[in-house]
Amino acid sequence: MSENSLQGPAAPSILRRRTFWLLWLGCAAFAYVCDQLTKWWVTSTMIEGQTTPVIPGILQWYFIRNSGAAFSIGENFTWFFTLIMAAVSVAIIVMSRRIGSAWWGVGLGLVLGGALGNLTDRLFRPPSFAMGHVVDFISFPNFAIFNMADMAVVGGVITICLLTLLGVPMNGIKQEDAKAAAEETEND
Repeated sequence: MSENSLQGPAAPSILRRRTFWLLWLGCAAFAYVCDQLTKWWVTSTMIEGQTTPVIPGILQWYFIRNSGAAFSIGENFTWFFTLIMAAVSVAIIVMSRRIGSAWWGVGLGLVLGGALGNLTDRLFRPPSFAMGHVVDFISFPNFAIFNMADMAVVGGVITICLLTLLGVPMNGIKQEDAKAAAEETEND
C-alpha cells in the first residue's frame, strides 16, 4: 500500500475522523446530561404521579417510574432491558472507531447518550441495582410517557435509518469514491 492510497476522497483525514469522533462524543454527552438533569429536576420538584400542565390539552409533565420498556411493556423483565442497554452502549462504543461521517456521529451519539441515560436509571435508581425504574415525565394525550433519553434514542435511530436509506456509509467513504481511489492508485 503506497502513501497515495491513503489520500484522496476515499480516505477521510485523521483530523476529520477526530472531528467526527468528537461530534459523536459531544452528542452522547449532551443527550446524557440533558436526560440526567431533567430527571433530577423532576424527582426533586415533583412527587410520583403528579401532573403539571405545560400546554393544556397537548403537553403535560406526568412523573412516573417505569420498570418496563416503551408503553410499560415487559414490566417484569427489568434486568433484560438493563442487559440490552448495556450491550447497545458497548456496541456503539466499539463502532465509534469507524465513524467517518458527521451525521453518523450525531446519530450514534444520540443513541449512546440516550441508552446510557436510561441505563443509569436501571443501575442506580430504586428498587435495586440493575432493576431500577426509569423516570418518565413527558406526556402527550393518548401516547406513551417518556423522557429525554427516549427522545435521544428515537432521534438517533431516525438519523441512522435515513443515512442508511440515503446510502451514506458510516465510514464516510462512498463505494464509488473508494473504487475511484483504488483505480487511481493502480494507475499510478
